[in-house]
Order: sequence, then C-alpha cells, then structure tokens
Amino acid sequence: MNTWPTGSEVNFSEGLRFQHALPEHKRFSAALAAADRAGKTLFQPRAGVALLEEHIALLQYLQDSCDLLPTTIDAYTRLNRYDEAAVGIARSKEAGTSLLNGFPAVNHGLAGCRRLIESLDKPVQVRHGTPDARLLAEITLAAGFTAYEGGGISYNVPYAKRVPLERSIRHWQYCDRLVGLYEEEGIRINREPFGPLSGTLVPPFVSHCVALVEGLLALEQGAKCLTLGYGQAGNLVQDVAAIRSLRELGHEYFQAAGHDDYQLSTVFHQWMGGFPENESMAYSVICWGAATAAMAGATKVIVKTPHEAAGVPTKEANRQGLNATSQILNMVREQNVPVGPEVEREVELIKREVRAVMAKVMELGRGDVAVGAVRAFEAGVMDIPFAPAACNAGKLMPIRDNEGAVRIFDAGHAPLPDDVMAYHREKVAERARAEQRESSFHMVVDDIYAISKGKLVGRPA
Repeated sequence: MNTWPTGSEVNFSEGLRFQHALPEHKRFSAALAAADRAGKTLFQPRAGVALLEEHIALLQYLQDSCDLLPTTIDAYTRLNRYDEAAVGIARSKEAGTSLLNGFPAVNHGLAGCRRLIESLDKPVQVRHGTPDARLLAEITLAAGFTAYEGGGISYNVPYAKRVPLERSIRHWQYCDRLVGLYEEEGIRINREPFGPLSGTLVPPFVSHCVALVEGLLALEQGAKCLTLGYGQAGNLVQDVAAIRSLRELGHEYFQAAGHDDYQLSTVFHQWMGGFPENESMAYSVICWGAATAAMAGATKVIVKTPHEAAGVPTKEANRQGLNATSQILNMVREQNVPVGPEVEREVELIKREVRAVMAKVMELGRGDVAVGAVRAFEAGVMDIPFAPAACNAGKLMPIRDNEGAVRIFDAGHAPLPDDVMAYHREKVAERARAEQRESSFHMVVDDIYAISKGKLVGRPA
C-alpha cells in the first residue's frame, strides 16, 4: 500500500467508536433512505481546498444551501503523491489561497479530517478519483465520513492511463471490504460508483454496466448501501429512462446474485462536459440538469456551478449553483411528472443493451464478476468512450441523434443485438438527413462542443 505517516494514526476500533457516536443527521445512508421514502431529490455540491481551516469554512458556508456535503480530494492525493500534496499545502499557506484543486485528506490525517466532520452539521462524502484509495479510505472512514465514492473501474479507466485494471479492482475490493467491516459492526457507509465516467457522450448502457459491476463487487465484500450513478446526457427522455432503468437493473442484478439485504439509491450528475463561459447560459445548463434529476426521481443530484468553464469556482458561485438547483427541485417536486411511451421504450432499450453486455461479462469471468470485467475490457466488450486508460479499447464511438439522445455510431466490440444496432443506425441516419450531411466523426466532434456553444446537438453552422 502507498503509505504516509498519518496512516499510523488509524485504529479501527477507535474509528468504530467515533462512527457510533455520530448523530443520525450526519449519516449519509439515513439521509438517502429518508429521501427515497419521501420521493425527494437531495442535492450536493463538489468542493475542496488545500488548507483545513479554509476547507471547513467553505463547507460551513455551503451547508445551509444543500442537503449533503462533499470533500473533493486533490489530484496529487488521487495519485498517491503525498509528498507533492505536502508541498501544495505549504505553498497554499504562503500564497494565502488554495493552490490545490481539492482537499489533501491523507496529509491532514485522522485528526484534521475528524475536526472537519465535527465542524459540520450535514453528512459528508469523500469524492475523489483514485485508483488506489486504500489509505484514503482508512483515514476518512475512521474520521467520520459516512460515504465513499468510486470504484476499481470508474476511478481507473476514465482517470489513469497505465494502472492495470486488475490491480485497481483489487485495491477497491480492499476498500469495499473495509466498508463491509464497518457494516458488520453496525456502521452503514454509503458506497457510490462514479457514474459519469469520462463525462463525454457516455451512452447509458456503458455507465450502467460499470455501476452494476462495481455494485456487485461492493456487495461481495459486505457493503450494503449503494448509490448507482449516471451523468446527464441532455435529452430528457433518455436521461429519465436512464435513472429509472438503473434502479430497476440494480435490483435485478443484485438479487440475481443472491443479495437481498441492501439499500439502493441513485444519483444524477448535472452535465459533466464542456460548459458555456457565459454565466447566464451556464445557469440554464444547471437548471436543466436539476429539473431532469427531479423528473427522473433520482435520490440525489450533483450540482455544477456557473464558473464551470473557468476552473475551480468561488464559494459564492458554488452556492449560486446550489440555490438555482434548489429552486428548480422545489418547483418540480410539486408536480406529477407524466411517464410517456417514449420513456418506456428507452428504458427497455437500455435494459436490452445492459443485459447483452453483462451476459458476456459473466460468461468471460465464468461467474466471477471481477475476472469478467478485466477480460471484458481486454476484449472491448466493456469500452468507455474517450477514456485514457491503456486497458480501454476506445473503439466504441457515441453520437447524438436528431433529438439529442446519445446513440451508437460505432459499437466497437460491444455485443449489442443486431436489431438494437439497426435502431441506432437509423436514428443517426435520421439526423444526417435532417442536417443534409453524411454521418461521420465530424458530427461526434460537433456534439462534444455543442453545449458549451449554446446547443445540445452539434448542428453545422
């Protein structure tokens, strides 16, 4: 394991005592369960800075404007480069402002992280992007964090280039077993696979398969509280269908694997691609994501800020994104959202795609989902668009159809049924006819930049 001196501060039994002493209103799992019972969508920002006092102040500033709190971890910590994180802390002190893009929890150690938890009144989750998150998990869970994001696929393939997939899955089995040990002692830690993956035109079935694999791996190690995630694509029908199918597929696959004692919820990530630089336009993207999350019935939504195109937001911009989201959630909550046949058709399409891929994953692994996932990536059966990892085939190519839904331009080696691929080809051809141009990779490039330029579909100028 990558080590740092603060790791020696962790004592599992003492961490258990601290977790048991936490009040109910600081428990992530309790908040999620209550939200699902009430049919309410909770909302949570991203936030993290280098210095402990400033990070406490930031989250205290935000906590009255949201339901759940994050601690976003810096990039050095994500790569286990704690020496460089220490330099970043020192330079941040000298500069009087954060020079890291998140909170270096390992460097601040058990005492610093626990002080953070004690200073706040809302549940706090660790959000990061770490292929090897074992030490980070030990420190933060013992310190009182009650939710932990990520997984061996979702925090490797979209984030790293040369980390072997079997290694990151193994390291995350360690994290999940740690969560399982807490569960066995009466402490429920929420586990959340990272849904958006590369955040760039990811078809729902792709992220769903990753979420299901990571969910199954977590359940095998004793985790009981899972939040499966999905990143907004932009088409209302497809996004609503994605969240609804994700919950249904979660129950289908978890129960088929013999699990019946678990808590399942969903998270919808507001648009993860390029944002408009114009703040008014950025608010529109934020509010569309908030409305979609509520209409889809997601348990929670991860909120963006109007400074998304510029980099790390100010605390004021972070709160503004939360306030805009809150307004939309409250307005949609008062309404009954109709479910039309278009949504039902899209739900069934996503389910067929997921079942085709997952059947091959289980066949390749001979029933072992971890082995199956590694072999599926080797074969291109699982393939994440625009992800940098060497283990990722990079053959599957998405594209928007004429209504802005994400379709398949090239399936690569994903084992999608012939009639499903025929449907995708026809939807892409329909757009090509409307735009009077050939369907090509140029369309894909146009789609990647479309929302940042004020559109959903990358139409020709």
